[in-house]
Amino acid sequence: MISMPPSDNDLHAYVDHQLSEADRQQVEIYLANHPAAAKRVRAWQQDAQHLRTTLSAALHQSANPNLDPATIRQRLKHRTHRQLANAAVLMVAIGVGGFGGWHARQMTLLSAAAPMADALQAYRLIAQQGILPADYQSGDKQGMQGWLDRYFAQADRLPDLTGAGFKPVSGRLLSTDQGAAAMVVYQDAGGQKISFYIRPPGPRNFLLPRGSRRDGELQAEYWSGPGYNYAMVIPSDTSAAQTLKQTLDF
Repeated sequence: MISMPPSDNDLHAYVDHQLSEADRQQVEIYLANHPAAAKRVRAWQQDAQHLRTTLSAALHQSANPNLDPATIRQRLKHRTHRQLANAAVLMVAIGVGGFGGWHARQMTLLSAAAPMADALQAYRLIAQQGILPADYQSGDKQGMQGWLDRYFAQADRLPDLTGAGFKPVSGRLLSTDQGAAAMVVYQDAGGQKISFYIRPPGPRNFLLPRGSRRDGELQAEYWSGPGYNYAMVIPSDTSAAQTLKQTLDF
């Protein structure tokens, strides 16, 4: 037996058809005399009907074979086999290629890199565009050599370009993957600039043969000495370019 007035639990039981016949009649008499409670119960009944309709539609949908447990297990089994096969192929490829393949890749990367490309880039950023400020400034070759010797022991001496009208005016420390690098900027009376660049050799002590290459408006003359790679970067289309090349004995 339910108590009067009926509680919310009693009313929910009425909506869900869980009351005895006698209790159902008592609730209906109560709702007939209490319009607010009757309105609330009707809203619950509508919600329950919507829920039953939705569930009924879902239960009557055609079976999805992709959701069948046996199909799912079979698909996972095939996927596992395929992944194992791919791993086996990869191991075979590694075994066949081995060190030779990796070494060939490294040599390809090294050969594809233009020699002393960082020297040319440093010239453009510092001497041409002035994006990076100087770390040291001096019009004295001896003072500039002393500054350079602080960071690069037993390196080649700075080239003497006074015969071509150039003197060192500024120096800038830089960084590479192999260690510190530096660029010394020379300038003549007309404001023309060239640079001397020093850096550690690349991976596996990749020293450079004496050479020359042009990159746009710039010419790089490069070589290697004990422990370091060097480059002189010269604007190629200037009257001083040929004089400098003769002075540097290239």
